[in-house]
Amino acid sequence: MQPERGEVGGMNEILTVEEMARADQATIAAGTPGIVLMERAGRAVADCAQEMVQPGASILVLCGPGNNGGDGFVAARCLAGRGYVVSLALLGAREALTGDAALAAEGWAGPVLPLADTALEGVSLVIDALFGAGLNRPIEGIAREVLEKISAASIPVLAVDVPSGVQGNTGQVLGFALEASRTVTFARLKPAHGLYPGRRLCGKVSVADIGISDAMITSLSPKLLVNGPDLWPGIPARPEEEGHKFRRGHLLVVSGGVESTGAARLAAQAGARTGAGLVTVASPSDALTVNAAALTDIMVRQSNGVAGLEALLADPRRNAVVLGPGGGIGLTTRDQVKLILESSRASVFDADALTSFEGDAVAMAAYVRRSGASQAVITPHDGEFSRLFNKQSEIIEAKDRLTRARKAAAFLGLVVVLKGPDSVIAAPDGRAALSMNGTPWLATAGSGDVLAGAIGGLLAQGHQAFEAAAAGVWLHAEAGRSIGPGLMAHDLPLALRSVIAGLLD
Repeated sequence: MQPERGEVGGMNEILTVEEMARADQATIAAGTPGIVLMERAGRAVADCAQEMVQPGASILVLCGPGNNGGDGFVAARCLAGRGYVVSLALLGAREALTGDAALAAEGWAGPVLPLADTALEGVSLVIDALFGAGLNRPIEGIAREVLEKISAASIPVLAVDVPSGVQGNTGQVLGFALEASRTVTFARLKPAHGLYPGRRLCGKVSVADIGISDAMITSLSPKLLVNGPDLWPGIPARPEEEGHKFRRGHLLVVSGGVESTGAARLAAQAGARTGAGLVTVASPSDALTVNAAALTDIMVRQSNGVAGLEALLADPRRNAVVLGPGGGIGLTTRDQVKLILESSRASVFDADALTSFEGDAVAMAAYVRRSGASQAVITPHDGEFSRLFNKQSEIIEAKDRLTRARKAAAFLGLVVVLKGPDSVIAAPDGRAALSMNGTPWLATAGSGDVLAGAIGGLLAQGHQAFEAAAAGVWLHAEAGRSIGPGLMAHDLPLALRSVIAGLLD
């Protein structure tokens, strides 16, 4: 489910915990008191709570000892003033509160219960303002006991910023996390709203404007973005009125042998649907007839091994290559990767092209460095990623997929698309995008081949690797969402047409 953008609609930056803290501090330094920001945050929480329950309902607010708890105190006061029956439980002593949280607590006229005395009978909604996105240790003791009790009672939960127990930068669960029906966050999304399991635990996410300006956020130069059309302007490209097919690029897709030709054909069809002017399948001799008989709009040319591919690449108009889908695992595929990189073609390496380097990511990185290739993309799923980097512990042992993808992109010197329900697109310079529009219907054989071809088709048109990869992931997901139940991979290329037409319109 894509998060609601709230009053901050259209802003695709994602702020880390540290960036959000800097945005808060800079806004305060510019003249907006911290308590004003907290008041706005608490009112936004109260507004969301009001949408979730009937007038006069019983609401329990759980407050922690920090600013997250201060937001909870403000929300409790607002809701009580609107006629709701509000009870408030605090972790720790009220007199131990400091700063803006202490000021917010002063505005609450009702009783403050110890967290251990939390009662759930008759409660229609729990507002979870215990721990914010900056939590860095597992939840234990009475806090965990209370959260587990609420979870067992199946009471709807509204989380403030992130559900307690979810780490804001990684989406990982620290000990235990309470699953929320909805989450209210402020100014911009945080990584945990897009990374599983945090994404699932947050439920429906709303982003509230609390007065942190767009200019302030831009000044932070955030490098993590929500993937979407704003991120890749100019894609899809509308054909020039006096253009011709060669000006839209020529994508070459390398096929495997006779028993594994379907993957390359899926990739080729997707490349054509995303706008490549010409697409050719490079086919081994034993598969030539099969590929030719199955394709009408796609050209087929004979290509055996490295020498055959080199002959096809002698034509400079073939400016982009997809290698790996059904291509076979082994030294020949490794040598083809090297050849493609040395040819300076825009390229997508998937599936067998990656598994051929199992445990030897160092060799792939060396090929990239020596060739100076700047427009290369790899598209592994988690299994292929683990095989490729199984000797790079600093990459494979990173706790979250965003960090793994970024480290891999920097290590290899190319764009990495780490596929999954929360696909990450990462560039060597640290830029990254999170896919928020994925669908489980895409978890089917051949879907990844279509994605590789879609990215290849965009590269053939001259789009930069990071933007082409991000656009390909988004278009692929939208196509999958439009098909839904019963999706098979061969449905996706045609569905891409409708998605692209919608963007152009």
